[in-house]
Amino acid sequence: MTHTVISSHSRELVIGFDRPFCIIGERINPTGRKKLAAEMAADDFTTVEADCLAQVAAGAHMLDVNAGIPLADEPAILAKTIKLVQSLTDLPLSIDSSIVEALESGLDAYQGKALVNSVTGEEERLEVVLPLVKKHGAAVVAISNDETGISEDPDVRFEVAKKIVHRAMDFGIAAEDVVVDPLVMPIGALGGAGKQAFSIIRRLREELGVNTTCGASNISFGLPNRHALNAIFLAMAAGAGMTSAIMNPLHDEEMTGIMSADVLLNNDLDCRKWIRKYRQPSPEGHAGSEGGRRERRRRRG
Repeated sequence: MTHTVISSHSRELVIGFDRPFCIIGERINPTGRKKLAAEMAADDFTTVEADCLAQVAAGAHMLDVNAGIPLADEPAILAKTIKLVQSLTDLPLSIDSSIVEALESGLDAYQGKALVNSVTGEEERLEVVLPLVKKHGAAVVAISNDETGISEDPDVRFEVAKKIVHRAMDFGIAAEDVVVDPLVMPIGALGGAGKQAFSIIRRLREELGVNTTCGASNISFGLPNRHALNAIFLAMAAGAGMTSAIMNPLHDEEMTGIMSADVLLNNDLDCRKWIRKYRQPSPEGHAGSEGGRRERRRRRG
């Protein structure tokens, strides 16, 4: 059984087919968020702190940290953000950047075994990112595109993923430390995107034996009622073998979809988490409540 182990300075997280679905909180990311980008560039981390604590409270298992701000000192901001987030929570982190210098700065600042997000299949990219991952003993997200771009053919994306896994092994990185992102397409633009995703996820599990992740909201881009669609997609993807997703844990529908998948895949032992969250409290005075038991004792006395 493939287990990808990620850790902070004091907590270990295991991603695996026999483990609850791993929720990677996406909110600490200035992309498309002008206010957050301006704050982080100005050394103001008020929103970062709020987003961190809110995602922890909502049930995230890991947090993705991104500091991609145009014309800003991304390596310095990313390192500072990682140190701050690690002072607020002991959840493990995914260090997210397309800039190698920023990844290196983030890894230098990080305490624990991080998940590096990400490496693609271009040989030039593999040659610089994979040694960095190995040096820091990290795990890495493998994005299924290469010099030719993102293929609409799931077989091509599978082969790119396979190439990255094998190249990682060449650098001494175990296959279980590679988490593949098969690149989920928007179903509003590509009607077969869902079937494609489930097909490649199954192959990644059955043929390569690797854990998988995705940007969960990609599937519903441009469509109405996105949260409902995302929730069903996540449950179906988990059924196909997906083991984690980068997503917003503040959306109840998506979280319910994941909890449902954990129950149905027997990754929520005895349905304990489901029952704890959704069981209705006994009405006051009901026979099953403490008040009801006290009332019966008084009557018997």
